[in-house]
Amino acid sequence: MLKLYHTPLSFNSRRVWVMLLEKQVEFEEIILSLQGDQFDPEFLKLNPFHHIPTLVDDDFPLIESLAILDYLEAKYPTPSFTPQDAKAIGIMRMLELVTVNELLPTTLPLLKQVVGLPADPNQPLEAVEQKIATIFNFYQNYLGDNPYLVGEQMTLADIAVGTVIPSLKYLNVSLDEYPKLKAWCERLMLRDSWQKTEPKPEEVEASYARIKAILSQKSQ
Repeated sequence: MLKLYHTPLSFNSRRVWVMLLEKQVEFEEIILSLQGDQFDPEFLKLNPFHHIPTLVDDDFPLIESLAILDYLEAKYPTPSFTPQDAKAIGIMRMLELVTVNELLPTTLPLLKQVVGLPADPNQPLEAVEQKIATIFNFYQNYLGDNPYLVGEQMTLADIAVGTVIPSLKYLNVSLDEYPKLKAWCERLMLRDSWQKTEPKPEEVEASYARIKAILSQKSQ
């Protein structure tokens, strides 16, 4: 049986969690608190970088969430979340990487603000908000009038992007100025996989002290 080492509130974890549920693959959840258990010698044998998520398939460990999505897509091809058209594949990959490389790093100052850490003078919130607007407009332009980001079919892009944006409400990010993106999020949130993995507000609030401690350590 597959084993998923993860933290439910993690964006990176959630995209793999959703993928497993969408594929209806049986798996064992192993939840890490990230309060030192990520440095356990047995876990470090699986992932020397002590990150989550980590997927183990028998004796094969796999790290990095986008790589895990590709592995699951190849091993369990039905239902498929990869388009056949070359251009559509390129758009799908691009949107995944924009999420990981552009959106998530941009939201870090907002996360620091929410958990009570001092603002970074080198990252004014006005610049953060402008960058998020650029990213959201980028997504919305590709979405257009389609039900999903890459057309009529749900793809890995929807899983990668759609497991981040709905939770940005906890960072006081609004979708009101992006009606198509907001409607797309609302459609995804009707799916069982999104509902099962959606964090409860009290769980998010309870995590702030732990997140603050982790971010404080990283800044030292």
